[in-house]
Amino acid sequence: MITGPALLFCPGDRPDRYAKAFERADSVIIDLEDAVAPGDKETARAALVATPLDTERVIVRVNPRTSEFFAADLAALAQTAYRAVMLPKAEQSSDLDGLEGYEVIALCETPIGIRDVDALAVDPRVAALTWGAEDLVAGIGGFKSRTPDGQLGQLAQYSRSRVLIAASAAGKPAYDTVHTDLANDEGLRSEASEAAASGFRGAMCLHPRQVPILREAYSPDATAIAWATGVLDAAASAASGVFAYNGQMIDEPLMRQARRIAEVAASARRPDAGGVPEG
Repeated sequence: MITGPALLFCPGDRPDRYAKAFERADSVIIDLEDAVAPGDKETARAALVATPLDTERVIVRVNPRTSEFFAADLAALAQTAYRAVMLPKAEQSSDLDGLEGYEVIALCETPIGIRDVDALAVDPRVAALTWGAEDLVAGIGGFKSRTPDGQLGQLAQYSRSRVLIAASAAGKPAYDTVHTDLANDEGLRSEASEAAASGFRGAMCLHPRQVPILREAYSPDATAIAWATGVLDAAASAASGVFAYNGQMIDEPLMRQARRIAEVAASARRPDAGGVPEG
């Protein structure tokens, strides 16, 4: 099951870290791909099978379908109870063959994957979408995904928007990419707050210290909650579908935003919402 907002990567060949990552994050991504050297892939697969976690909040990132490791990854996955799979370098529906019965997060991080993301999004095997900046830029022939001040460059911004819109059009959640500058808490907070406001449901992250920042950014603040509560209360007694609230004209699009804020706030308060509060 995909639970956000903080999806924390854990190297597949480090089973000693599995439990702690699971404890700290909303969902843990056990990574058989980039975090594991080619010579350690078999060790990671064996660890995946031998070190089970509660399946509710675990995602397994396998290697791309075009890689030599994909078939062995699926064989190992079949020996576990995990049902959520992240497929890197997803490009077309045929890449999902063999993943029937799994919740697939399509990771779009190639030129073809971004170009054809609409077709991926509507595939019934895809439960959610995300994207990756570094592989995408490398695949195009670039050498940097961010500007000197740490902001996403125009190519990355375009790709990010494409994935979010495709996912939303298909009625599925989208998760933002990782913020690789682990020391830049303010940069992560700003980027995550903007992503949450735009409609992303959460983000992948690389270190446990990023988890509370993502949780805070993806939770409506007191001002937003107060606005949404006031709007919804006012709507209950409004004479028509369009009404004024604190000098602001409220119509259906703003009502939908208010409902979404209230939904997220309520979810964050539920004891079963996923994740463990930082202590």
